[in-house]
Amino acid sequence: MSKPTTPTLGRRAVFAGAGAAGALAAAAAVLPRSQEAAPAAKSEAAPASSGGYRLTEHVKQYYAVART
Repeated sequence: MSKPTTPTLGRRAVFAGAGAAGALAAAAAVLPRSQEAAPAAKSEAAPASSGGYRLTEHVKQYYAVART
């Protein structure tokens, strides 16, 4: 009869891998991040008549129906 094969991935190997992954995650959290790119120039504010949010009658009706 042939000898039974042992599992290739043992319990110790799993715990060692989990410990290594945890150590890498902790190191990544502690290390400083790279500098962000400078923020882009701020765009000019849109004019007041640009068609933004308006409280029209159908919006008021929706709010009234949603409250009930």
